[in-house]
Amino acid sequence: MKSGVFGPLSIVVITLVATSAMAQTQITFTKDVAPILQERCQVCHRPGTFAPMSLLTYEEARPWAKSIKEKVLMREMPPWHIDKNVGIQRFSNDISLSDEEIAVIVKWVDNGAPKGNPADMPPARKFEDKETWQIGQPDLIINLPKDVVVRANAPDQWPDILVDPGLKEDRYVKGVQIIPIKGFPVIHHIRTSIVEPTDETRNSGQLDGTDGALEVGEQGVFLNEYAIGKKGDVFPEGSGRLIKAGTKINFQLHLHASGQETPTNVALGLTFYPKGYVPKHVISSTTVSVAKIDLRPNTANVRSDGYLTLLKPARLLSFQPHMHNRGKAECLEAIYPTGKVEMLSCAKFYFNWHINYVYHDDAAPLLPSGTVLHSISWHDNTAANKFNPDPDAQITWGQRTVDEMGSAWISWYYMSEQDFKKETEARRAVPQVLSSAR
Repeated sequence: MKSGVFGPLSIVVITLVATSAMAQTQITFTKDVAPILQERCQVCHRPGTFAPMSLLTYEEARPWAKSIKEKVLMREMPPWHIDKNVGIQRFSNDISLSDEEIAVIVKWVDNGAPKGNPADMPPARKFEDKETWQIGQPDLIINLPKDVVVRANAPDQWPDILVDPGLKEDRYVKGVQIIPIKGFPVIHHIRTSIVEPTDETRNSGQLDGTDGALEVGEQGVFLNEYAIGKKGDVFPEGSGRLIKAGTKINFQLHLHASGQETPTNVALGLTFYPKGYVPKHVISSTTVSVAKIDLRPNTANVRSDGYLTLLKPARLLSFQPHMHNRGKAECLEAIYPTGKVEMLSCAKFYFNWHINYVYHDDAAPLLPSGTVLHSISWHDNTAANKFNPDPDAQITWGQRTVDEMGSAWISWYYMSEQDFKKETEARRAVPQVLSSAR
C-alpha cells in the first residue's frame, strides 16, 4: 500500500507547508483559526451534539489545541478518511481540510495558540435547532413506529428496525435524506436500506428500551445514511432509485447514552419523480464483499479480497467502506478487460464513521462492460487497534458487531454502449489526473 493517509507522507508534506509559513505574519485564533473551525468543525463541535467538546469560542478550543493539531495532522478530523495520495481525489461531498488549512492550525498550536485581536473574530455561525430538508419538501416521510428510548447509562446500541411505509405502487426516487427528529444528542448515525417484498426477514423481537416489540430485520440494499454534517442526496436529472410496491425500509441506528434518558426518533424523506416517469438511468447499490474472513488472535494487516463483474458499461457514483470493530482500511480497484488495473479509492476505516464517498461528476469512473471491481480489506486484530474488544479472539465473517465484514458499498448505473463511448470521449478531451494505474 502506498504511503499517504496510511503512512507518514502526508504529515511530512503538511509539516513542510507549515514550516514555510513560519516567516509569514502571526497566526491567531480570531483571525485565522476560527473561520476554519466554523466552516469545517462546528457543525459537530457545539453544545447538544455527540462531539466530546465545543469549539465555538477561543476559551473552549484553547485547552484542546494539541489534540486538535494531532487529529488534523493525522486527517482523523474532520472525518474524511480517503487516502490523499492514491486514486480519485474529486468528490462532491469532500469535507476534508486542505494542506494549507492544516498548516494554519499547526502553526497556531506550535506558536502557543494565541487568541489574537477580539475584533478579528468572525460573527458566530448560526445553526438550525433541527436539521432541515435539503432535498425540498419530501413527498413521503417515514418515521419509526415507536420512539427508541435510550437509557441514561446504557451501552451503545445498533438496532435494525424494519418499517412498512405502505407503498402501493412502484416509484422512482430523485432525492433522499434522513434527519433526527427526537434525541439528536444520542444519535451517532442512521443508515437506511431497501428490503424488497421478496427479501426474507430473518429476525423479529423485542428492542430493549421500548415499550413494545418492533420488527428487526437484515439491512437489505443500501439506500442512504445520516451522520453529522451529511446532507441529503439529490440524484442527477434523469437518474433515480426504484422503490417497488410493498418495499419495507430498514433503519439501522447507532445510539449512545448521554447521561439522561432520551426518547429517539428519526425521519426518512423521499422525493419522487412524477407517477409513470421512468428515468434514463436507474441507480443501484450493492457490495463488493469478501466471502471469507479469518482473523487469528493478535494479528495485524490481515488482507481479504472481494470481486464483482460488471455485465454492462457503468458509471460508478460512490464508494463506502463497511467493516466492524477490527476494520483498518479498504480499497477499491478496477480490473479492466484489457488487463489494466486502476486503483479507484482507498480509505482508512474507523468503526464510528461510515462515510459514503460520492465521486464528483467529472471524476466518477466510467467502466466498460466486463470490468471486475476488486475490493481489498485490511483488518487489525491486535491490542494496537483501540476499537478491538478482544485481540485474543479468533474472528470470522458474520453480521454481528463482534464478528467481521469486508464490504465496499457502491452505487452505480448501467449505460448503453453508445452513451458510454460518448462520455468516455468527452472525458478524454479534458486532460485530468484522477487516479493511480499500473
